[in-house]
Amino acid sequence: MKSKFRSNNNSLTYTVKEHTELLPFLLEVMHNRSRNSVKSILTRGQITVDDHIETKHNYPLKPGQQVIVLKNKAAIKQDQLIGMSIIFEDKDIIVINKEAGLLSIATKKEKQQTVHHQLMEYVRQQDPQNRVFVVHRLDKETSGVMMFAKNEKTKRQLQDKWKDIVKERTYVALVEGKVTKPSGRIASWLKETKTHLMYSSPDKNGQHAVTHYKVLQSNNEFSLLEVQLETGRKNQIRVHMKDLGHPIVGDKKYGANGNPIGRLGLHAKVLSFNHPTTGQLLLFKADVPRSFYNKSK
Repeated sequence: MKSKFRSNNNSLTYTVKEHTELLPFLLEVMHNRSRNSVKSILTRGQITVDDHIETKHNYPLKPGQQVIVLKNKAAIKQDQLIGMSIIFEDKDIIVINKEAGLLSIATKKEKQQTVHHQLMEYVRQQDPQNRVFVVHRLDKETSGVMMFAKNEKTKRQLQDKWKDIVKERTYVALVEGKVTKPSGRIASWLKETKTHLMYSSPDKNGQHAVTHYKVLQSNNEFSLLEVQLETGRKNQIRVHMKDLGHPIVGDKKYGANGNPIGRLGLHAKVLSFNHPTTGQLLLFKADVPRSFYNKSK
């Protein structure tokens, strides 16, 4: 017996009972489907393991983990988006909670399984002329709060006055090792290599980046930090955690040794801003993944 089963209208939830890999697990619990059908469900991003989308066939499963399969019919419904949920929407903006494993925007390899593409499909169900516009991004493996504009005017306002409009951007980072200093400020000048790796430069001709952090909890192996951005540069938190000597869990690109939670240990917890049209101060939160707390207890 490898799983315990629960169902609702949109998804099937299985609790893993013994060590195995994702594809064999799915083939067993979805024994009425063909191997190709199960592979397609995996590839389309309809499988979530704990708190992240997983598409790797050989992803290792451990007892106690939850595997959620989004039903095909649910996946095409207006109210069921894959790998994200809408927190707030009005005529000008959409605020979502993105899962780890979902791209914000298209790449050369992936055009459709992105936040932007899904939201475009979503708003066009009301009116084929509707559009959504990218205002800021989260890395594929980062989860949490993201905002999109629903018209050109709002997009320009948000991008032109981003520093004035946005009042708080708070992340939670699970990092390697015990961070002994309870709080701190990291400032550097960020530059990019030809291979798109960001790094802190000793000279001042890069982009100035400032990050504030405080320790929420820690043990000898891991620390959970609350991180606030004073500036929003590409891969800023990831570089600054490496500079601190405590790379983000799962961030091999920036010096992490392992990946015990099966994803990048970075989550956009809070986004607070003045609404670009009404001026009203809004604050949106996305719950921190349980795995972050469990590892740093």
